[in-house]
Amino acid sequence: MKSKYYHFSSIILLVFLFFSCSSDLDFDQVNDLKLEPAFVANVAYFDIPANKLIDDGGNHEADDARSFDVFKDKFFNDHLKKAELDFEIENTIDRAFVVNLFLLDANEKVLQTITFNVPAYRGAANVIKYPTEVFENERLELLKQTVKIGFKISISSGTPLNSQSLGSLKFRSGATAYLIIG
Repeated sequence: MKSKYYHFSSIILLVFLFFSCSSDLDFDQVNDLKLEPAFVANVAYFDIPANKLIDDGGNHEADDARSFDVFKDKFFNDHLKKAELDFEIENTIDRAFVVNLFLLDANEKVLQTITFNVPAYRGAANVIKYPTEVFENERLELLKQTVKIGFKISISSGTPLNSQSLGSLKFRSGATAYLIIG
C-alpha cells in the first residue's frame, strides 16, 4: 500500500512541477545594483584635567597633532561621497577656551580649520554640541587629503590654573561616512 501511495504522490508532484508558473528572469538587473552603505566611527577624543593646564592667568596655548590615516584605503577613498563630522565639548573648568581643529596634509599644510568657542564653566552643565560639519564635493576632496589632525587650545585670561585646579576639558568627535558602490 505504501508503494502505490508513494508512486501516486510522485506523479502528482511531477505534474505540478511541469505546469507551475514561470517567467523570464532578467539577470541584467544586477548591473543596476547600487549599494549606499554608511559607516559611523570615532574621530578624535581628549580629556585634559585642569591641573595639567597650569598657567599664570594670562592667555596660553597648547597644541598637538595626531595621525589620521583613514584615506589611505583606495577603495574607501574612491567610493566616499559624503562625510559628516560631529563635535561635542564639555568644559568643567572656570575658564573659557578656543579649540581649533586643523586638517593637515602630508606636508603639514593646513587644509581646513574648524574653530570651537567654549564658554567657561559656571556651575551648570556645560556640554556644547556644535553644528555638523558636512564634507561634500570640493570640501570632501580636501578632507581626503588629510593625513593628520591637529589641535590648538587657547586658554582665555582669567583665574590662574595650578596643580590644585578642578575640572577638565573633554573633546569628542565622530564621523559618518557615506559611500556609493555600484
